[in-house]
Amino acid sequence: MPRIAAVASALPPHRYSQDELIAAFRDLWSERHFNLDRIEQFHRNVLVGGRCLSLPLEEYRQLQGLGKTNAAWTTAALEIGERVARAALQQAQLPALEIDHFISTTITGLAVPSIEARLMNRMPFPRHMKRTPVFGLGCLAGAAGIARLHDYLNHSDEAGMLLSVELCSLTLQREDLSIANIVSSGLFGDGAASVLMLGEDHPAVRPEMPETIDSRAIFFPDSERVMGWDVVDTGFKIVLSSEVASFAAAHLRPGIEDFLADHGLKLKDIALWIAHPGGPKVISAMAEALDLPEDALELSRQSLAEVGNLSSASVLFILKESLERKRPPRGSYGVLVAMGPAFCAEAVLIRF
Repeated sequence: MPRIAAVASALPPHRYSQDELIAAFRDLWSERHFNLDRIEQFHRNVLVGGRCLSLPLEEYRQLQGLGKTNAAWTTAALEIGERVARAALQQAQLPALEIDHFISTTITGLAVPSIEARLMNRMPFPRHMKRTPVFGLGCLAGAAGIARLHDYLNHSDEAGMLLSVELCSLTLQREDLSIANIVSSGLFGDGAASVLMLGEDHPAVRPEMPETIDSRAIFFPDSERVMGWDVVDTGFKIVLSSEVASFAAAHLRPGIEDFLADHGLKLKDIALWIAHPGGPKVISAMAEALDLPEDALELSRQSLAEVGNLSSASVLFILKESLERKRPPRGSYGVLVAMGPAFCAEAVLIRF
Protein backbone atom coordinates (compact mmCIF):
# COMPACT_ATOMS: atom_id res chain seq x y z
CA MET A 1 0.00 0.00 0.00
CA PRO A 2 1.14 3.62 -0.52
CA ARG A 3 2.86 5.30 2.42
CA ILE A 4 2.61 8.78 3.93
CA ALA A 5 6.22 9.95 3.92
CA ALA A 6 5.82 13.56 5.08
CA VAL A 7 3.22 16.14 6.13
CA ALA A 8 4.08 19.84 6.28
CA SER A 9 1.96 22.85 7.21
CA ALA A 10 2.35 26.61 7.24
CA LEU A 11 0.44 29.70 8.32
CA PRO A 12 0.66 33.26 6.94
CA PRO A 13 2.64 35.75 9.05
CA HIS A 14 -0.17 38.07 10.13
CA ARG A 15 -1.84 36.64 13.25
CA TYR A 16 -4.74 38.32 15.01
CA SER A 17 -6.70 37.34 18.08
CA GLN A 18 -10.43 36.85 17.74
CA ASP A 19 -10.89 40.01 19.85
CA GLU A 20 -8.92 42.03 17.30
CA LEU A 21 -10.88 40.57 14.42
CA ILE A 22 -14.23 41.15 16.13
CA ALA A 23 -13.27 44.80 16.64
CA ALA A 24 -12.39 45.09 12.95
CA PHE A 25 -15.72 43.59 11.87
CA ARG A 26 -17.67 45.81 14.23
CA ASP A 27 -15.97 48.79 12.62
CA LEU A 28 -16.55 47.46 9.10
CA TRP A 29 -20.24 46.80 9.58
CA SER A 30 -21.04 49.53 12.14
CA GLU A 31 -23.01 51.68 9.70
CA ARG A 32 -25.01 48.87 8.10
CA HIS A 33 -25.79 46.31 10.79
CA PHE A 34 -28.41 47.15 13.38
CA ASN A 35 -27.09 44.72 16.01
CA LEU A 36 -23.31 44.64 16.32
CA ASP A 37 -23.52 42.61 19.51
CA ARG A 38 -25.14 39.86 17.46
CA ILE A 39 -22.10 39.80 15.15
CA GLU A 40 -19.83 39.42 18.16
CA GLN A 41 -22.02 36.63 19.53
CA PHE A 42 -21.73 34.66 16.27
CA HIS A 43 -17.95 35.09 16.31
CA ARG A 44 -17.68 33.97 19.94
CA ASN A 45 -19.87 30.92 19.35
CA VAL A 46 -17.47 29.33 16.84
CA LEU A 47 -14.85 28.97 19.63
CA VAL A 48 -11.97 30.29 17.54
CA GLY A 49 -9.27 32.05 19.53
CA GLY A 50 -7.35 33.64 16.67
CA ARG A 51 -6.45 33.31 13.02
CA CYS A 52 -3.62 34.00 10.61
CA LEU A 53 -4.32 36.20 7.59
CA SER A 54 -2.48 36.45 4.29
CA LEU A 55 -2.37 40.26 4.43
CA PRO A 56 -2.11 42.82 7.21
CA LEU A 57 -5.62 43.59 8.44
CA GLU A 58 -5.60 47.17 7.19
CA GLU A 59 -4.92 46.11 3.58
CA TYR A 60 -8.18 44.20 3.12
CA ARG A 61 -10.19 47.40 2.71
CA GLN A 62 -8.18 48.17 -0.43
CA LEU A 63 -9.31 44.96 -2.18
CA GLN A 64 -12.33 45.86 -4.30
CA GLY A 65 -13.74 43.29 -6.72
CA LEU A 66 -12.77 39.78 -7.69
CA GLY A 67 -9.84 40.85 -9.89
CA LYS A 68 -7.80 42.59 -7.20
CA THR A 69 -8.70 40.03 -4.55
CA ASN A 70 -7.77 37.09 -6.76
CA ALA A 71 -4.47 38.72 -7.73
CA ALA A 72 -3.62 39.04 -4.03
CA TRP A 73 -4.64 35.40 -3.57
CA THR A 74 -2.35 34.19 -6.35
CA THR A 75 0.68 36.01 -4.94
CA ALA A 76 0.10 34.80 -1.40
CA ALA A 77 -0.80 31.25 -2.51
CA LEU A 78 2.45 30.84 -4.42
CA GLU A 79 4.52 32.02 -1.47
CA ILE A 80 2.95 29.80 1.15
CA GLY A 81 2.51 26.91 -1.29
CA GLU A 82 6.21 26.89 -2.07
CA ARG A 83 7.00 26.95 1.66
CA VAL A 84 5.03 23.81 2.47
CA ALA A 85 6.06 21.96 -0.69
CA ARG A 86 9.74 22.51 0.13
CA ALA A 87 9.15 21.57 3.77
CA ALA A 88 7.52 18.25 2.84
CA LEU A 89 10.37 17.39 0.46
CA GLN A 90 12.95 18.24 3.10
CA GLN A 91 11.11 16.19 5.71
CA ALA A 92 10.99 13.15 3.40
CA GLN A 93 14.58 13.77 2.25
CA LEU A 94 13.43 13.53 -1.34
CA PRO A 95 14.36 15.87 -4.22
CA ALA A 96 11.60 17.62 -6.14
CA LEU A 97 12.87 15.88 -9.27
CA GLU A 98 11.45 12.57 -7.97
CA ILE A 99 7.82 13.70 -7.74
CA ASP A 100 5.78 11.90 -10.41
CA HIS A 101 2.30 13.28 -9.70
CA PHE A 102 1.28 16.60 -8.12
CA ILE A 103 -2.28 17.27 -6.94
CA SER A 104 -3.14 20.82 -5.87
CA THR A 105 -6.39 21.86 -4.30
CA THR A 106 -8.07 25.08 -3.23
CA ILE A 107 -11.54 26.57 -2.95
CA THR A 108 -10.50 30.16 -2.21
CA GLY A 109 -8.91 31.42 -5.44
CA LEU A 110 -8.51 30.88 -9.16
CA ALA A 111 -5.25 30.50 -11.06
CA VAL A 112 -4.72 29.60 -14.71
CA PRO A 113 -2.03 28.30 -15.04
CA SER A 114 -2.75 26.52 -11.77
CA ILE A 115 -0.64 26.81 -8.63
CA GLU A 116 1.32 23.59 -9.08
CA ALA A 117 2.20 24.59 -12.67
CA ARG A 118 3.53 27.94 -11.45
CA LEU A 119 5.53 26.17 -8.76
CA MET A 120 7.28 24.19 -11.51
CA ASN A 121 8.95 27.45 -12.52
CA ARG A 122 10.18 28.03 -8.96
CA MET A 123 11.18 24.51 -7.92
CA PRO A 124 13.01 21.74 -9.83
CA PHE A 125 10.08 19.38 -10.39
CA PRO A 126 10.47 17.07 -13.41
CA ARG A 127 9.18 18.41 -16.71
CA HIS A 128 7.20 15.20 -17.24
CA MET A 129 5.42 15.40 -13.86
CA LYS A 130 1.68 14.71 -14.08
CA ARG A 131 -0.51 17.44 -12.58
CA THR A 132 -4.07 17.40 -11.24
CA PRO A 133 -5.42 20.76 -10.07
CA VAL A 134 -8.67 20.39 -8.09
CA PHE A 135 -11.26 23.09 -7.46
CA GLY A 136 -14.71 22.68 -5.95
CA LEU A 137 -14.33 20.00 -3.28
CA GLY A 138 -14.00 22.55 -0.49
CA CYS A 139 -13.32 21.31 3.02
CA LEU A 140 -13.18 17.65 2.06
CA ALA A 141 -10.42 18.12 -0.54
CA GLY A 142 -7.61 17.38 1.91
CA ALA A 143 -9.05 13.92 2.54
CA ALA A 144 -9.99 13.47 -1.12
CA GLY A 145 -6.49 14.52 -2.24
CA ILE A 146 -4.88 11.82 -0.10
CA ALA A 147 -7.44 9.33 -1.45
CA ARG A 148 -6.65 10.19 -5.07
CA LEU A 149 -2.90 9.97 -4.43
CA HIS A 150 -3.54 6.55 -2.89
CA ASP A 151 -5.36 5.52 -6.08
CA TYR A 152 -2.53 6.76 -8.27
CA LEU A 153 0.34 5.31 -6.23
CA ASN A 154 -1.18 1.91 -5.44
CA HIS A 155 1.19 -0.91 -6.51
CA SER A 156 3.81 1.51 -7.82
CA ASP A 157 7.33 2.77 -7.17
CA GLU A 158 6.41 6.43 -7.76
CA ALA A 159 6.07 9.49 -5.50
CA GLY A 160 3.23 11.99 -5.31
CA MET A 161 2.55 15.30 -3.60
CA LEU A 162 -0.68 16.91 -2.43
CA LEU A 163 -0.75 20.67 -1.89
CA SER A 164 -3.67 22.44 -0.22
CA VAL A 165 -3.69 26.25 -0.16
CA GLU A 166 -6.71 27.88 1.44
CA LEU A 167 -6.71 31.65 1.97
CA CYS A 168 -10.24 32.08 3.23
CA SER A 169 -9.79 35.69 4.32
CA LEU A 170 -9.51 36.67 0.65
CA THR A 171 -13.05 35.46 -0.04
CA LEU A 172 -14.78 37.74 2.48
CA GLN A 173 -17.83 39.52 1.07
CA ARG A 174 -17.91 42.86 2.87
CA GLU A 175 -21.39 43.79 1.58
CA ASP A 176 -23.01 40.50 2.60
CA LEU A 177 -24.70 40.73 6.00
CA SER A 178 -26.29 37.27 5.84
CA ILE A 179 -25.92 35.02 8.87
CA ALA A 180 -23.87 32.60 6.75
CA ASN A 181 -21.33 35.29 5.86
CA ILE A 182 -21.14 36.65 9.40
CA VAL A 183 -20.56 33.17 10.83
CA SER A 184 -17.94 32.30 8.20
CA SER A 185 -16.14 35.61 8.79
CA GLY A 186 -15.56 34.45 12.37
CA LEU A 187 -14.79 30.83 11.55
CA PHE A 188 -12.41 30.53 8.61
CA GLY A 189 -8.68 31.27 8.52
CA ASP A 190 -5.72 31.00 6.12
CA GLY A 191 -3.18 28.21 5.82
CA ALA A 192 -1.50 25.64 3.58
CA ALA A 193 -0.39 22.05 3.92
CA SER A 194 1.43 19.47 1.83
CA VAL A 195 1.50 15.67 1.98
CA LEU A 196 4.16 13.58 0.26
CA MET A 197 3.28 9.95 -0.44
CA LEU A 198 5.25 7.02 -1.84
CA GLY A 199 4.19 3.92 -3.71
CA GLU A 200 4.93 0.72 -1.79
CA ASP A 201 7.87 -0.15 -4.10
CA HIS A 202 9.56 3.25 -3.86
CA PRO A 203 13.14 2.87 -2.57
CA ALA A 204 12.63 5.57 0.10
CA VAL A 205 9.79 3.70 1.85
CA ARG A 206 10.47 2.99 5.53
CA PRO A 207 8.49 0.64 7.81
CA GLU A 208 7.41 3.41 10.19
CA MET A 209 5.61 5.35 7.43
CA PRO A 210 1.80 4.98 7.77
CA GLU A 211 0.03 3.06 5.01
CA THR A 212 -3.12 4.24 3.24
CA ILE A 213 -5.27 1.12 2.91
CA ASP A 214 -8.35 2.37 1.09
CA SER A 215 -10.70 5.34 0.70
CA ARG A 216 -14.44 5.88 0.52
CA ALA A 217 -16.49 8.72 -0.97
CA ILE A 218 -19.93 9.22 0.62
CA PHE A 219 -22.42 11.35 -1.31
CA PHE A 220 -25.58 12.74 0.30
CA PRO A 221 -28.21 13.33 -2.45
CA ASP A 222 -30.15 16.57 -2.89
CA SER A 223 -28.00 18.63 -0.56
CA GLU A 224 -26.43 21.19 -2.90
CA ARG A 225 -27.41 24.18 -0.75
CA VAL A 226 -25.86 22.86 2.45
CA MET A 227 -22.42 24.26 1.65
CA GLY A 228 -20.65 25.93 -1.26
CA TRP A 229 -20.20 29.19 -3.14
CA ASP A 230 -22.47 31.43 -5.13
CA VAL A 231 -20.12 33.10 -7.61
CA VAL A 232 -21.07 36.78 -7.79
CA ASP A 233 -19.49 39.92 -9.26
CA THR A 234 -17.51 40.55 -6.08
CA GLY A 235 -16.21 36.97 -5.78
CA PHE A 236 -17.25 33.93 -3.76
CA LYS A 237 -20.38 34.35 -1.66
CA ILE A 238 -20.67 31.69 1.04
CA VAL A 239 -23.45 29.13 1.10
CA LEU A 240 -23.48 27.66 4.61
CA SER A 241 -26.55 25.97 6.04
CA SER A 242 -27.24 25.39 9.70
CA GLU A 243 -27.96 21.78 8.69
CA VAL A 244 -24.28 20.76 8.37
CA ALA A 245 -24.14 19.30 11.87
CA SER A 246 -27.44 17.45 11.44
CA PHE A 247 -26.21 15.93 8.16
CA ALA A 248 -23.12 14.68 9.98
CA ALA A 249 -25.22 13.25 12.78
CA ALA A 250 -27.67 11.51 10.46
CA HIS A 251 -25.60 10.28 7.52
CA LEU A 252 -21.92 9.89 8.43
CA ARG A 253 -22.04 6.76 10.58
CA PRO A 254 -23.70 4.40 8.05
CA GLY A 255 -21.17 5.34 5.37
CA ILE A 256 -18.19 4.90 7.67
CA GLU A 257 -19.50 1.60 9.07
CA ASP A 258 -19.96 0.19 5.56
CA PHE A 259 -16.46 1.33 4.63
CA LEU A 260 -14.86 -0.31 7.64
CA ALA A 261 -16.90 -3.49 7.22
CA ASP A 262 -15.32 -3.99 3.79
CA HIS A 263 -12.05 -4.43 5.69
CA GLY A 264 -13.42 -6.54 8.52
CA LEU A 265 -13.33 -3.61 10.94
CA LYS A 266 -15.77 -1.87 13.27
CA LEU A 267 -15.80 1.62 14.75
CA LYS A 268 -14.26 0.31 17.98
CA ASP A 269 -11.23 -0.97 16.02
CA ILE A 270 -10.14 2.55 15.04
CA ALA A 271 -7.42 3.85 17.35
CA LEU A 272 -7.13 7.34 15.85
CA TRP A 273 -9.70 9.66 14.26
CA ILE A 274 -8.34 12.54 12.15
CA ALA A 275 -11.37 14.73 11.49
CA HIS A 276 -11.82 18.05 9.74
CA PRO A 277 -13.00 20.69 12.28
CA GLY A 278 -15.96 22.16 10.45
CA GLY A 279 -17.06 23.98 13.60
CA PRO A 280 -17.82 23.14 17.24
CA LYS A 281 -21.29 21.79 16.48
CA VAL A 282 -19.99 19.69 13.59
CA ILE A 283 -17.18 18.20 15.70
CA SER A 284 -19.67 17.30 18.43
CA ALA A 285 -22.08 15.81 15.88
CA MET A 286 -19.34 13.65 14.39
CA ALA A 287 -18.21 12.44 17.80
CA GLU A 288 -21.78 11.60 18.82
CA ALA A 289 -22.64 9.90 15.52
CA LEU A 290 -19.53 7.71 15.64
CA ASP A 291 -19.87 7.08 19.39
CA LEU A 292 -16.33 8.31 20.04
CA PRO A 293 -14.64 8.81 23.43
CA GLU A 294 -14.65 12.35 24.83
CA ASP A 295 -11.05 13.08 23.81
CA ALA A 296 -11.08 11.34 20.39
CA LEU A 297 -11.43 14.62 18.45
CA GLU A 298 -9.45 16.81 20.83
CA LEU A 299 -6.88 17.72 18.15
CA SER A 300 -9.71 18.87 15.90
CA ARG A 301 -11.05 21.14 18.64
CA GLN A 302 -7.57 22.47 19.39
CA SER A 303 -6.89 23.23 15.73
CA LEU A 304 -10.19 25.08 15.40
CA ALA A 305 -9.44 27.14 18.51
CA GLU A 306 -5.88 27.99 17.47
CA VAL A 307 -6.19 28.79 13.75
CA GLY A 308 -9.86 28.46 12.75
CA ASN A 309 -11.30 26.34 9.97
CA LEU A 310 -8.74 26.22 7.13
CA SER A 311 -11.04 24.44 4.68
CA SER A 312 -9.22 21.57 2.92
CA ALA A 313 -5.93 22.26 4.72
CA SER A 314 -7.37 21.74 8.22
CA VAL A 315 -7.51 17.95 8.16
CA LEU A 316 -3.91 17.89 6.91
CA PHE A 317 -2.84 20.12 9.81
CA ILE A 318 -4.52 17.65 12.15
CA LEU A 319 -2.87 14.70 10.36
CA LYS A 320 0.51 16.32 11.00
CA GLU A 321 -0.29 16.93 14.67
CA SER A 322 -1.61 13.38 15.03
CA LEU A 323 1.57 11.84 13.63
CA GLU A 324 3.71 13.98 15.92
CA ARG A 325 1.65 13.82 19.12
CA LYS A 326 -0.89 10.99 19.05
CA ARG A 327 0.53 8.30 16.77
CA PRO A 328 -0.95 4.97 17.92
CA PRO A 329 1.02 1.70 18.21
CA ARG A 330 2.35 -0.01 15.09
CA GLY A 331 -0.38 -1.97 13.34
CA SER A 332 -3.23 0.23 14.66
CA TYR A 333 -5.85 1.69 12.35
CA GLY A 334 -6.88 5.30 11.87
CA VAL A 335 -9.53 7.07 9.81
CA LEU A 336 -9.04 10.48 8.23
CA VAL A 337 -12.40 12.07 7.39
CA ALA A 338 -13.75 15.37 6.10
CA MET A 339 -17.06 16.69 4.77
CA GLY A 340 -17.75 19.39 2.24
CA PRO A 341 -19.81 20.72 -0.68
CA ALA A 342 -22.24 18.42 -2.54
CA PHE A 343 -22.94 17.63 0.48
CA CYS A 344 -20.59 14.66 0.90
CA ALA A 345 -17.78 13.10 2.89
CA GLU A 346 -14.47 11.42 2.10
CA ALA A 347 -12.67 8.97 4.37
CA VAL A 348 -9.24 7.33 4.23
CA LEU A 349 -8.33 4.19 6.15
CA ILE A 350 -4.76 4.32 7.50
CA ARG A 351 -2.62 1.63 9.15
CA PHE A 352 0.24 2.82 11.34
